[in-house]
This record gives sequence, C-alpha cells and structure tokens, in this order.
Amino acid sequence: MAGYRKLGRTSSQRKALLRSQVTSLIYHGKIVTTEAKAKEIRKITESLIALAVREKDNYEEVTVTAKVARKDKDGKRVKEEVDGKKVTVFDEVEKTIKKDNPSRLHARRQMLKVLYSVTDVPAESAGKKKGTKKIDLTEKLFEDIAPKYASRNGGYTRMVKIGPRKGDAAMQVVIELV
Repeated sequence: MAGYRKLGRTSSQRKALLRSQVTSLIYHGKIVTTEAKAKEIRKITESLIALAVREKDNYEEVTVTAKVARKDKDGKRVKEEVDGKKVTVFDEVEKTIKKDNPSRLHARRQMLKVLYSVTDVPAESAGKKKGTKKIDLTEKLFEDIAPKYASRNGGYTRMVKIGPRKGDAAMQVVIELV
C-alpha cells in the first residue's frame, strides 16, 4: 500500500499539482477541489503551518545603516556634478530588520521548496507588468497565519463536502484554513 495518493498522474505532475494547490490555499485561504486531492493538500499545508508556528518568534531585530539614494519631489534621483561627472547623492538611513536564526532560516527554505512564488496583479493593471507585486508567502505564514494558530495543536484546515461534480461525479470539497 502506498503512503500517498497517486491521483492518476506521474510523480512530477503530481508534485506540481500539489504545490500549486497548497500555494493557492495559503494565498487565498480556501479552494474548491476533489476530496482525494484535498486530503493530500491537507497533509502538506498542516506541516507547513506547524513549521511556521514552531519558528514564528525565532528571530532577532538588528539595526543597520543603509545608503539610500536621495530623491526629488518627482521621485527621481538627485544628481550632482563631481569632477565633471554626474553622481547620485546618497543618504545614510538607520533601518531595523529581522534577522532569522538558523532554525527559522531552515524552516523558511523548507517552505520555499513547496510553495511557488505569487505575483499579485491589481484589476486595473491586468495584462501589464506595472503595478504588480511579489507576495512572500513564507512571510505571510510567519507573520499572519502562525500567530493565529499558536494556541492550536494541529487541525489548521477544514474540509466541507459540497457534493459531486457534474461531469464525472467526483466528490467536491471546500478546503479552507480554520
């Protein structure tokens, strides 16, 4: 007996399918899929959330100085002439950053093995590159999802059956984060 469902796909197709559905579940909060797929997605998602809950406070805040280009009122870089060349003017700024401890960094990389990168496209700029932004799902797991589930011991997802699909009568479920 296999330790997992094969879902009628080759291993690479199955891995890609599960990765994309886990990414969608974490990004959107709930998805509609078949019961067999949902049971596999649940295993992967719950392990990712458990990893995030375990490592959510495992970082240290560090203050660093960074050089930032000075900008004018239009948002363009300010340039001044030095020895006949135009050079950008930089200001030093103090920033506080979160530095992952080694176990949290390892957890972040384990999550990145499963999750795809997500690009958020606003409705008004559909089809254009301008206005899009990358969503960091590992950060979403650590900052938003993990604190919500800190007091829970597992059971981070819920499956609700919504009836058979019209085409092939496969049982459809909504899987969502509790």
